[in-house]
This record gives sequence, structure tokens and C-alpha cells, in this order.
Amino acid sequence: MTAFATDNGLVLVDTGTRIFAGDLAQRIRERTDQPIHTAIYTHGHIDHAFGLGAFLITGQGRPSVIGQDRMAERFARYARSPKHNRVINSRQFGGRADDPTFQGAELRFGAPEFPPTLTYHDELELTVGGLHFELHACRGETDDHTWVFCTDRGVLCTGDLIIWGVPNAGNPQKAQRYPEDWARGLREMAALGARSLCPGHGGPIVDDPALVQRILLETADFLDRIVERTLAVLEDGSPPHVDIVRRVQIPQSDSPWLQPVYDEAEFIVRNVIRYYGGWWSGRPSELKPAPRHDVAAEVATLAGGARALLRRALDLADHDLPLACHLADYALEAEPADQQVADGVARLYGMRAATESGLMATNLYRSAASYAHAGRPFA
Repeated sequence: MTAFATDNGLVLVDTGTRIFAGDLAQRIRERTDQPIHTAIYTHGHIDHAFGLGAFLITGQGRPSVIGQDRMAERFARYARSPKHNRVINSRQFGGRADDPTFQGAELRFGAPEFPPTLTYHDELELTVGGLHFELHACRGETDDHTWVFCTDRGVLCTGDLIIWGVPNAGNPQKAQRYPEDWARGLREMAALGARSLCPGHGGPIVDDPALVQRILLETADFLDRIVERTLAVLEDGSPPHVDIVRRVQIPQSDSPWLQPVYDEAEFIVRNVIRYYGGWWSGRPSELKPAPRHDVAAEVATLAGGARALLRRALDLADHDLPLACHLADYALEAEPADQQVADGVARLYGMRAATESGLMATNLYRSAASYAHAGRPFA
């Protein structure tokens, strides 16, 4: 989150999570005792729009809260699917839904205590205490995303359109992301000549307009290359989704702001496929598939039992861990009550997690290992 001191009070761009907002507020209060005049949510994720209450001082009025107008729909989705969100977020951070960490109010999805009091669709300009702000909508990580430019100070607040890593444009469990629109928005930001950049995650760039522009344009180029290369494969006969992923040449970068520390390019390819296509994988058997347990049981029977499948998976692990995990899934789904199988599959997914560089994949595999230990197929 970023705080701007103005003559009429503070303008906050994002407010953190319920968990960390108190610490953030204490740090702000070491610098100023100004009340909060306005809060701008760059998007409706729980780590950006749910911590405002911690920043309010005693006796101050309710601040103005601004968000893009699709935000209300997001909060309504959260309110309708709180258990689903608890499960997928427990996986995303390496655990299981029955872990007490994910049961508390701090991580509960729904509407924030302070929802937007003012929404806009495409653009909004406002002046608070002598400072002028431009708000621009940009579909990217979410469909309700806003980036903010403080023209007087040359400060650009990107929200999660910049996170010091490969853009989170491919999250395997979350709603559609928009890499094409994202890249377009980054180019619009680059044209502004901002002196400083405050990203959604990671440290700021201060008084270095050349570096700000480089980060924005390199990230836009990265996203555009992924989209263009994915579309080229789609146009070549629209093969099954996994085959598309394997054929797309992933762009490489040495820049620290384009490393796969959280999301990764392979997942972004998947989101491009989803945007241009349907849910079917393209494999004929998967159009109207047999129950997964039945398939697993049949494969295990052909292999000589679930433990035989597991042994083969363990044999493969040293030189083809992805293939080993396919067999491990079948073994666990065929015999989830067999603790030897469960422990072996958990071991394989622990190994898989250790090979990943991105936190997203690492945690999903750690979660798979946790579920396997409990005799619960991750699927």
C-alpha cells in the first residue's frame, strides 16, 4: 500500500490485509497523525481492499473509498463461494482447507468492512488537499483493476500490474486474467513519464524514470510475446491444451522483475487458451469422461495394483518427475486408504515442490503432499 500526505488528510492506495494492516498503520502513524481522507482500492483481492479499518483514527469521519465498478460483482462472488475460496487459497499457500490458519476471519472472503462509496468505469480524476490523481481501469490480474498516477509528484501506483515477478496472469485456480489488456495498460503507464513507481508487491522505484519505463515496457513485451505465441499454436489446428502448452516457446528474461517467483509463463499460456477457447481440454476421452476413480482403478489393475503403480512412479522420479506424478495420482485415487501408497505419493509431491522456482506451483505441490498424507487425492 502507498500513502500520500495531502493538505486534507491521507490518500491511501490499497490497505493491505486484515492480518498486516495494523502493522502498516502503525508505521504510517510514526510519520503522521493525519486522518484518512480517501482510500483507493486497486482491485478487490483480500490483500488490497480489506485492511482500511486499521488506519482510521479516533473520531474521524468515514473516508471516501473508490474502486472500479466491477468490484461489487467480485465481492458478491466471494460472498456466494466462501468455502470454495477457503479451499483454493489453502492450496495456493501450501496447506489444506482444514488447517486452522485458513479458518479465521482474517482470511474470510466476502465484502470488506469498507466497500467503495464511489465507483467509476474507465477513468476518474480527483483532487485531494492540493494533489491531483488520475485513476485508470485496466483488466489484468482482475477485471476490476485500477492503476493510479499522482501527477503532481510523478508517482505511479500500479497495484498488482507490477509485482516484481512474472505477472500473476495465469493463476491455475482463479478467475480469468487478461494479459493482452494488461500489456496495453502497461504501455499507457509508460507513456506518462512517471518518476517513481509503487508496485502492488515488492519495493518501490524512486526518482528513476528510465527504470520505471523499462520495467513497464519489458513486462508488456513479455506478456505480448506469450499471447502472440499461444495464438500462433491455436491457429495451427487448435490442438489439445496440453499440446499447446508444450509447443509455446516461453520467453526468457534476466530482469529481476520478470522472474517466476510466484506465477509463471506456462500458467499464463493456459489463461490465454481459456480466453480464446472453451473448457474442454481437446482430448476426446475427456469430453464426457468416465469417473476418475474408475479410470484410476483400471490403470492400477493393468499395472498389477496401486503399489505397483507407485513403485514405477518412484522409479521414474529421478529422471521424469512430471510423468511419475501422473502415475502417483492414479495410485492414490485407486487406493486412497493404503497408507503406503499415500505416503509414497506425498513423498513424490514433496520432491516435485522442491524442484519448482515459482511459489504458486511450489505451494500447490506442497498442498498435494499434505492431502496425500491424509489419504485424500488432491483432485
